[in-house]
Amino acid sequence: MDATVNLYDRLFTVPNPGAIPDFHTALNPESNVVMENARFEPAIELTDNPIAYQFERLGYFISDYDSSPDKPLFNRTMTLRDSWAKIEKSQ
Repeated sequence: MDATVNLYDRLFTVPNPGAIPDFHTALNPESNVVMENARFEPAIELTDNPIAYQFERLGYFISDYDSSPDKPLFNRTMTLRDSWAKIEKSQ
C-alpha cells in the first residue's frame, strides 16, 4: 500500500546550538524529510490508537493522527543503530 512518511532527524547539526552566536546557522535542513512514495504492508492496522511499527532498516514509526485508510501517514520516532557505518568509518 502507498503511504506518506515523515523522516524526522536532529533539529541542529551541532550538540550545543546555544553556544553559537546565531543558532539559525546550525539548523539541520534534513530535520524533516517527507517521503510521498513510501510503501507498507497491508497488514498494518490504522486505528485511532496509534501503534508503533518497525519499518525495515529505517526505524520505528507511528501512525499520525491525521492518517486515514485512504491516505496513510507515518512519523519516524526512532532510527535504528547503524553498526555497519561505524565499522566502515573505523577502517
